[in-house]
Amino acid sequence: MSDQYAVIGNPIGHTKSPLIHVLFAQETGQDLTYVPIEGPVEPEHAFAETVRQFIAAGGKGMNVTAPFKLQAFAMSDERSERATLAGAVNAMKFEDGRIIAENFDGVGLVRDIEENLHQPMADKRVLILGAGGAVRGALLPFIAARPGELVVANRDVEKAKALVNQVMAGDFLRACEYPELESMGQFDLVVNATSASLTGQLPPVPSSVFSPTGSAYELAYGKGLTPFLRLARNAGVQGVADGVGMLVEQAAEAFAWWRRIRPQTRAVIDRLTVPLA
Repeated sequence: MSDQYAVIGNPIGHTKSPLIHVLFAQETGQDLTYVPIEGPVEPEHAFAETVRQFIAAGGKGMNVTAPFKLQAFAMSDERSERATLAGAVNAMKFEDGRIIAENFDGVGLVRDIEENLHQPMADKRVLILGAGGAVRGALLPFIAARPGELVVANRDVEKAKALVNQVMAGDFLRACEYPELESMGQFDLVVNATSASLTGQLPPVPSSVFSPTGSAYELAYGKGLTPFLRLARNAGVQGVADGVGMLVEQAAEAFAWWRRIRPQTRAVIDRLTVPLA
């Protein structure tokens, strides 16, 4: 019988994860099945019950997407440092009756930026917009990339400061609110990790933060030229990208964690990419 894996979320109909993992399995010769599960939102304990039913049926691992990442964190027996900082989980594996939790979102994001887009962050000025779960998951991998300066900007500056203080990485990492960006000059990389693009909105970021020779990265994917990317392009930025590469790279990290073999990602990214207008 094939090893069983799944992705759980609600809604789940839009997910690309089954296609991605089936392509990975074909490439690496792994015998597995991977299915989407629409998890119950209510009652609160129903999510954990659904996960435990999957484990009881022989499940080996599971990806977790909205709105269950916090609940997956709460029910895990063992958590990585990245998952602990994020307070959220996007991948679990089930071994010896234990639930082991990871968060590969930030690792996938950094790998896409540095490896696929050829934009190393070492010694560069990097700006991240937002201070929610996506940023919490990305912060340690960003720090590991050794930027010269890393700024986290958020409407609620106290939330950003609390996150920065929790990491205590050094003077190169700082938090600010959006109006302060007016006087901070250009950044080599600007990453939109807010939820604004999901509703067609633009975070209150000034165009002065963009460098024409730098890059702009949008975590949302498959939405074409979002307001954020349009602002960057109008500011002269040629290197604009959305988050499809991050999606595939974090999936590859989870696959390697489960199967101990890392698949190639380029062909899958190309297959899922929606051209930016």
